Amino acid sequence: MPDLGDHLCNGLPCVGNQTGAVLHLVDGVLDQGLDFPGCRCRSARQATHFAGYHGKAATLLPGPCGFYCGIQGQDIGLEGDAIDHTDDVGNPATGIRNQRECLAESNLGDNSGMTEETHKNDALPPGALAVESLDLEAQGVAHRPDGKVVFIDGALPFEVVSAQIHRSKNSFEKGTLSVIHRESSQRVRPQCPHFGLHEGACGGCKMQHLHAGAQVAVKQRVLEDNLWHIGKVKPDNILRPIEGPAWGYRYRARLSVRHVRKKGAVLIGFHERKSRYVADMKECHVLAPQVSALLLPLRALIASMDAVETLPQIELAVGDMGGSTGTGDVIALVLRHMEPLSSADLQRLQQFAVAHRGVQWWLQPKGPETVQRMDELPGHATAQLAYQLPDFGITMPFRPTDFTQVNPHINRVLVTRALGLLAVQQQERVIDWFCGLGNFTLPLATQAREVLGVEGAESLVARSRENFEANRALAPGKPALAATKFVARNLFEMTPDVLVADGAADKWLIDPPREGAFALVQALAALHQQPELRGDWTPPKRIVYVSCNPATLARDAGVLVQEGGYRCSKAGVVNMFPHTAHVESMAVFDLVA
Repeated sequence: MPDLGDHLCNGLPCVGNQTGAVLHLVDGVLDQGLDFPGCRCRSARQATHFAGYHGKAATLLPGPCGFYCGIQGQDIGLEGDAIDHTDDVGNPATGIRNQRECLAESNLGDNSGMTEETHKNDALPPGALAVESLDLEAQGVAHRPDGKVVFIDGALPFEVVSAQIHRSKNSFEKGTLSVIHRESSQRVRPQCPHFGLHEGACGGCKMQHLHAGAQVAVKQRVLEDNLWHIGKVKPDNILRPIEGPAWGYRYRARLSVRHVRKKGAVLIGFHERKSRYVADMKECHVLAPQVSALLLPLRALIASMDAVETLPQIELAVGDMGGSTGTGDVIALVLRHMEPLSSADLQRLQQFAVAHRGVQWWLQPKGPETVQRMDELPGHATAQLAYQLPDFGITMPFRPTDFTQVNPHINRVLVTRALGLLAVQQQERVIDWFCGLGNFTLPLATQAREVLGVEGAESLVARSRENFEANRALAPGKPALAATKFVARNLFEMTPDVLVADGAADKWLIDPPREGAFALVQALAALHQQPELRGDWTPPKRIVYVSCNPATLARDAGVLVQEGGYRCSKAGVVNMFPHTAHVESMAVFDLVA
């Protein structure tokens, strides 16, 4: 064991985080709220370090070695289920690396240790660059001796690399990895043969070369940096990440279709990296396995069709009914066709559905509103497309063009975590803003006295009502759903008057699109600052905000904290899209008394 001297606080590995709280590892348990003013460890901005024990501790830890250590989740929950580390209990999981092991591996105290300082002091090969961090596009970030920033595709933090520069500006350069002189311990072999920097590589994934656990640490850092730099908000506590299967998780996708005469083939898949061309994909490891298996058969089908030149896209959605007979394997394929299909082509589609279990075709001649399910051959009808939320006894029918979460494993845990954090009581009224089809609204109706679901589109409001009525009638043995109302509002033009008109609620759940909920939180802040506008209206005691864009979450968090009378008590990431740079997150805001 190397000398740990400067990397311990009071004899224990220091794991101070950006929130200002200091956490310490004691017999495998993180004690929160301890204040050690003499802590000399680096900040989380200098290194993303993730350590912990199964069910006892899992949080971002800044570590001197600069690498990620943490729970992989292989011992937690059922196979294929998403993992919410918050409520798990048990002994240290097999394969978990604690901070001492990480410190030992980094050879601290020896001249060969890969701390940030030794990295800077090492003599670099001529023209080589020391990579310091990873940006939102999963590009390595380095600096020239004169301070000029270099973004390097394919490089990872703490690597020493050479890059081929293809764009140079006064303040930055962009390039592609050409040589690795010193490799990161978190670099892994990509599972998909179509991932990489080679010509024609698929652009669907950004991070397959980075260990799946390290990807979570990068995303957590993005969230914390955004909250502070944009909103000037530091959460009181960091939520443990929600993680799930790293492969085969994608149950929704939009695949481009191209007939390439030069290749004499039809291509179906995502676009090539940084290109408008369609990648020559023969398999995809992030798509659900049953969908990946259809890629080559679909190519052959489209190539055989009369309309081969006028079929630009296939959108897909897979049902997830938790193994329920006849429903769990539904694969809805929405074929965009620019011209009417011939009777021969319609027959080809029907025969394809017969040959491939669970496939149901939907046809889209124009915009999304024209999508219609295609007739199926007698004896080969498929079930209704739907997914389940088993923790709440809810079944959610949907159309393949409806917005639903890409990753059903994560969605189940996300809903359970969000409602757990909201802590709804039976006597409370709750508002679900941006309610969509009712993904959160219906589970809330199993816990609250009254629920209001608010959505921008009348069509979605109508679908939400249908889903509510269908679930209310599903099983007489289930607990009755609370009184639930759905209304349409332009949520991007909210005003204090409209907010008051919708009535007071004890709790709010906000799940906006990428644009965020700026008008909504501004209206709430205005009511806080101008009490005379409220009347009998009272603000919610707690808000749980589910976000798909950390920048707009940070902006809205700044309004709630700086102007709205709330504090950010918790925040954390949700790894909805492994191997991509997409960051989903969740934050909890409590009203300050």
